[in-house]
Order: sequence, then structure tokens, then C-alpha cells
Amino acid sequence: MPLLEVRNLNRRFGGLHAVNDVSFCVEAGTIKGLIGPNGAGKTTLFNLISGALKPDSGTVLFKGAPIHGLAPHAIASRGITRTFQNIKLFAKMSALENVMVGMHVRSSASMAMGMLNFPATWAEERHVRERALGMLAMLGVRHLADINAQSLSFGLQRHVELARALAAEPSLLLLDEPAAGLNMQETLRLGETIRQIRDRGVTVLLVEHDMSLVMTVSDEINVLSFGRMIAQGKPRDIQANPDVVRVYLGDDHA
Repeated sequence: MPLLEVRNLNRRFGGLHAVNDVSFCVEAGTIKGLIGPNGAGKTTLFNLISGALKPDSGTVLFKGAPIHGLAPHAIASRGITRTFQNIKLFAKMSALENVMVGMHVRSSASMAMGMLNFPATWAEERHVRERALGMLAMLGVRHLADINAQSLSFGLQRHVELARALAAEPSLLLLDEPAAGLNMQETLRLGETIRQIRDRGVTVLLVEHDMSLVMTVSDEINVLSFGRMIAQGKPRDIQANPDVVRVYLGDDHA
């Protein structure tokens, strides 16, 4: 059984059919690339999977159970977390605090328990802090724990956002253009990090415009164009697919 299965998913915005009868699967323990030109529907598809949008029709199954229509926090608690095309950190909070926020779906202490100063609450707080520090260390930015997010470079903010997504202990991580704004060296390190995440048991669904990164890290790639899935296969097969070449380079190159 696939970890994630999308069946005949549709979403319209007025007259625009942003996601048009899309079906695909993501197997556990893999890195799946999702590519396509601007406006192809990639981020809309991510929003449908993560609960930010509800589909007009179709189903999304995670570990065999339907999740389409659930709220984002409910989907996160089931094991799907994401990063965003435009980084969404809390600017006035430290890197550590931002990562700790990502663990709230795994926390059991309530606000009332915290106000009453229960020992179990503070024990959990210590655990959350230690795990958040561990996530920052895994991504090589442990030394930034006490620095406000707004003071970090764009590339380092990407690392903090990724640590926050991983802190929620996902089974599936959705990465929405994680290489955007990164230089070549940062992109190479990102590729190593994505493989490391997969090797730690987290399946990855990756939307990205950097073709060298996608082709290097992906086990399989799906291609969207005008909301429709036009190709899927191994990276070498996608590179040779005439429909994909036509979408990216035009009919003269097909």
C-alpha cells in the first residue's frame, strides 16, 4: 500500500482548472519529485494534500485512510508536515522557539496544566526543547538556536523552517521549492540533507524548479502541466520524455 495516494483530484478557481483529475502515489521510503512550469498547479496540489485547500472532488489517502477535507493541524497530527515556497517563520522568535512550535502536534500538556505548574508540563517542555535542539543540530545550525529568525540569512531561515517541519516527527515531508533563493553551494548541501532525511525514515515529496537538484535526489518524478499529470517515471525517463521536453522547451525541441 502506498504511503500517499491521490485519486482523481480536482480544484477550480473560477474558470481556472488548477488541478485537473490528478492521480499519483508516493511509496514509503522514497523521494518523489513533482515538477512543471510556473502555474502548473504544483503548490495548489500541495495545499490540497496538506489541508490548506479542500478539493472540489477526488480523494487523498494517507496510510490508507482518507484525509482530504481535514484541517491542516489534523493532517499534521497524522504525520504530514510541509515547508513553504515563501518562508513562514515567526520573525520575532528565536530559531529554537520556531522549531519548538513545530512540535505542538506531538505535545500532550494543555495551557491549563502549564498555568497550574504541573511537573509533567515542565518535563515535557524540557523534552520539546531538547528535541528541537537536536533537529537544529542535525541540520548543522545548532549554534543559531538563540538568534531571532529575522536576523538569519535566507539560506539559514530555510534550515530552521526545515527543522521545524521535521520536529513534528512526520512520515511524509512536503518540500515546496526549498532551493528557491539558495546559491549553488547551499543547493548542494540541501540535496545531501534531503537524502539524509529520507535515510532517517521520512518520505519526501519535493516541488522544485532546480532541475539538477530534482534529477539528483529523486527516486521518481511526476510532471504537471496546466493542472494535468503528463508524465511520471525515473529521472532518466523524464529527461527523455518528448511531452516533458515540449512543455519546458517548446515544440521545436520535442
